[in-house]
Amino acid sequence: MKYVSWNVNGIRACMDKGFLEAFEKLDADAFCLQETKCQPDQVKLELPGYHQYWYSAEKKGYSGTAIFTKQEPLSVQYGIGMDMHDHEGRVICLEFPQWFLVTVYTPNSQDGLKRLDYRMQWEEAFLQYLKQLEEKHPVIVCGDMNVAHQEIDLKNPSSNHMNAGFTDQERACMTRLLQAGFVDTFRNQHPDAKDIYSWWSYRFKARERNAGWRIDYFLVSQALSGQVQDSAIHTDIYGSDHCPVSITIALQ
Repeated sequence: MKYVSWNVNGIRACMDKGFLEAFEKLDADAFCLQETKCQPDQVKLELPGYHQYWYSAEKKGYSGTAIFTKQEPLSVQYGIGMDMHDHEGRVICLEFPQWFLVTVYTPNSQDGLKRLDYRMQWEEAFLQYLKQLEEKHPVIVCGDMNVAHQEIDLKNPSSNHMNAGFTDQERACMTRLLQAGFVDTFRNQHPDAKDIYSWWSYRFKARERNAGWRIDYFLVSQALSGQVQDSAIHTDIYGSDHCPVSITIALQ
């Protein structure tokens, strides 16, 4: 199975910047999107052979997720089942016979860390949600998790320390996820890979200078880690301020 995740920073805008070409090039069994920024009636994508699942934020033009999958799931869950966290379209979970596929758009702590306290509440609830899923099946979780875990995961760690996405608190939450039994597939396969990022600011020609951050992930339950055959970051694909990430995994 090949799974792809991409924060498209507005699917309607991305469709004007080569989304369908990238979709066809990547040719995934499931394609997970974050930050779709649309309501169900605002976009129509013709994707023959794929089942489409969309979860929009109540606030128009904000957040939102989607999954397009060739294999029809046994069930679909929108949100994590907690009212305080389920108004922004951040999580979709598909259940398959032997695993779950979850896409997530983790809340940004924002400038001045205005939303850091909420982010900490989210992190605790989301970890609990994933562990509950694991009681039934192993989990594959992907998406924009809005944190660079280690200094190797961003270009300028010193000047960004305690900025949103690189606070000690956010990094500790990712550490807890990994300690709870989830594997960062890219770092597991490429432990020393440097200067490979998945997000670049639109300011200061950051992408041209490769002044980026690795904040988009595929994590898998420990039980699935040995089945991951490839984990990649597709820095050659444009259309958003993020690029797609992917895994190839042997699933039955």
